[in-house]
Amino acid sequence: MSTRTDDYTAPIDRPSEQTLQLLWKEKADLRSVSFLRRPGVTDGTIHRGPISVVEGPQPYKHNHYHDSEFFRADPDRGTVTNPYGQRVMRVSEDFLVAVLGSLEDEVGQSGAREIMYKCGYQWGVQDMRRFLPRMQAEFEAELDRMRVDFLMECWWWPLTIMGWGTWRYDFTQRDKGLLYVELYESAVAKSVGDVGSVVCYFYAGLFGAVFSALAKRPLGCVEMQCYATGEDFCKFVVADYERVNAAAFWRGEGASARDITKKLSEM
Repeated sequence: MSTRTDDYTAPIDRPSEQTLQLLWKEKADLRSVSFLRRPGVTDGTIHRGPISVVEGPQPYKHNHYHDSEFFRADPDRGTVTNPYGQRVMRVSEDFLVAVLGSLEDEVGQSGAREIMYKCGYQWGVQDMRRFLPRMQAEFEAELDRMRVDFLMECWWWPLTIMGWGTWRYDFTQRDKGLLYVELYESAVAKSVGDVGSVVCYFYAGLFGAVFSALAKRPLGCVEMQCYATGEDFCKFVVADYERVNAAAFWRGEGASARDITKKLSEM
């Protein structure tokens, strides 16, 4: 495994480019896919060419995104883990509402939103630190041989089975440095209901971190519209911090997601 260094100089929600580059230097983690590996089919060799087509039994079981395969309960220990050996916990909507409410009681609405964003951001960074080595092991190929959209879908599927919703991303304005994400069935927004304000700060931090890792440069994210304001779905923009701050300002002034998108494309 490559050597990791902690980045103490960058703010908690804005890692340096050096930190993001380190995520891509991690080697394949065979232990993380040990439950998915089919004995006798593969020796775990990482190929330097493109992802190869394997006829017959696959080296690893890729289609494991359903309850009977994804969640592994141990009644004796009282634990639930996923196929990658990570501990998970089932919670109710009331739990999410209680977490948000408790934060607001302690630090106010503004402080709670900042904390949720930073929690999402740090979760995203750490998730990428585990995900990228796992992808190399599961598909027996180096990261630079994989398409970004392929990485994104493989990253999101575990979150879908765990109840974080479904998504659709839009790269049509990537030449302008703008990425858009539509989130359906947000666990946060559906839990709190129609409260008249955006609430998915955790998701915004998560998307900001993940796309920063994939782009290998610091990016921010802001929610432009939310299910909790009566919209059909939540919508986010990922961009550099100047445009993210501008989008947040326009949203605060009452601009719609459509208006914000138009303004951003003209910057």
